[in-house]
Amino acid sequence: MTIYARIAFRKAFSPAFAPLCTCNNVTTALTLPSRPLIIIVMGKNGLVLEGGALRGLFTMGILDVFLEEGIVFDGAAGVSAGVAFGCNYKSEQKGRAIRYNKRFNKEWRFKGWRSLITTGDLFGVEFCYDKIPNELDVFDRESFKNNRMDFWAVVSDCESGEAVYHKLSDGGDEDMLWIRASASMPLASRPVAINGRRYLDGGLADSIPLEFMQKQGFDRNVVILTQPADYVKHAYPKAAAAALRKIPKAAELVRNRHIMYNAQTAYVKSEADKGNTLILCPASPLNIKPLERDPERMQHVYDEGRMLALLRADEIKAFLAQA
Repeated sequence: MTIYARIAFRKAFSPAFAPLCTCNNVTTALTLPSRPLIIIVMGKNGLVLEGGALRGLFTMGILDVFLEEGIVFDGAAGVSAGVAFGCNYKSEQKGRAIRYNKRFNKEWRFKGWRSLITTGDLFGVEFCYDKIPNELDVFDRESFKNNRMDFWAVVSDCESGEAVYHKLSDGGDEDMLWIRASASMPLASRPVAINGRRYLDGGLADSIPLEFMQKQGFDRNVVILTQPADYVKHAYPKAAAAALRKIPKAAELVRNRHIMYNAQTAYVKSEADKGNTLILCPASPLNIKPLERDPERMQHVYDEGRMLALLRADEIKAFLAQA
């Protein structure tokens, strides 16, 4: 959190400006100090994490450098892979996301068509959200809980078609359910039921939640995108929406996602032009598949994020210091 001062000078030299104090029916002019009054105003820094399946390893390269450089935020909002991988930034587990993705990349229970056919989820629910974080590469829930940064998982409500922003708390089972919902890609995952509602990937309803963070009072935001600055999203094939006909609101979101996404990237750029938003994105397409099996390709995408963050570390620190 950044602190800065606004100075208000009091006109203490003229009795006309001195306030009056009444005690026991006796009114007395108060003597005010002639020195300036320092008023402390708190500004909040936010972090916005786009999704993008394994393009999220680019994001984690950046976030791991943030951990090394002591770059911190008051709050963050993550979408899909942005929260599924980004939770490791809040738990301060540098290197964990790239490590387990490389280690288990050929394990069918982790991801793959066999998982989709046998379980209904391209990324295996039990393996991804139970076996790995609880046994194979333990997620540090204590550090996650103790980190004071607020962190929202963005999900899409299947009934209303609206984005829902859930503030994560302790990294426990309920948080993992919301993280799973945020990363449940349509057609590649089953909707996730939470408290009687069904949710899918947050990117359907709000791919880049910068406006949400601004409404929460975050004055300056770093936005990490996983597509190049000139990327324009095109409409999905009609068959994609047709396959979701049993979930009409989700089908509508799929049909219109390119319109929403392109409007959001335009908004992010306009906010950057105003000076209150800093964008970090790859210089060219990352060219990594959702089911990528090549650990060297994963490492390359991760390293690209690291190199960008190291190159711009001083700029990022200076930007955040202005809040």
